Amino acid sequence: MSPVRRFMTRTRGRYTGLGALLFILVLMADQYSKYWILSVFDLPAKGSVAILPFLNFTMVWNHAVTFGMFGNSGAGPWVFTAVALAVVAVLAVWVSRTTSALVAGALGAICGGAMGNVVDRMRFGAVVDFIHAHAFGWSWYVFNVGDSAIVCGVGVLLACNLREGHR
Repeated sequence: MSPVRRFMTRTRGRYTGLGALLFILVLMADQYSKYWILSVFDLPAKGSVAILPFLNFTMVWNHAVTFGMFGNSGAGPWVFTAVALAVVAVLAVWVSRTTSALVAGALGAICGGAMGNVVDRMRFGAVVDFIHAHAFGWSWYVFNVGDSAIVCGVGVLLACNLREGHR
């Protein structure tokens, strides 16, 4: 077994600290970026600001779930918060049991992003979204740092699963 592979797969629970570190870093980056957007940059007063030809800061209060799904369900932020907390709890158990640094880091990033959005729902009743990518007439949903961490974490989990499937 290669030294890299040996590092990446250790005994059960060995990478819980790595998952916790990624959780904290993502949560802090997400909450600080939202503080800066709301209080320092004052994006709510500006609405939308072009940053690069393909990137704007656009203020959106997301009252729904991912990509605006279930926005009119009437379920409210407390149901979304409860579901997110349950998912984070399940993922935390997975982090404590994984023998892979990549999986632990990805799960920690997902949990940090989800908790950032939970904090927003509890504070504001909606999630603060502000990153708007667009190019050549194409426009993506407005998102935040926590959403990015969730998507990247899921991508890493999928890549790990595909890699393991070929063995």
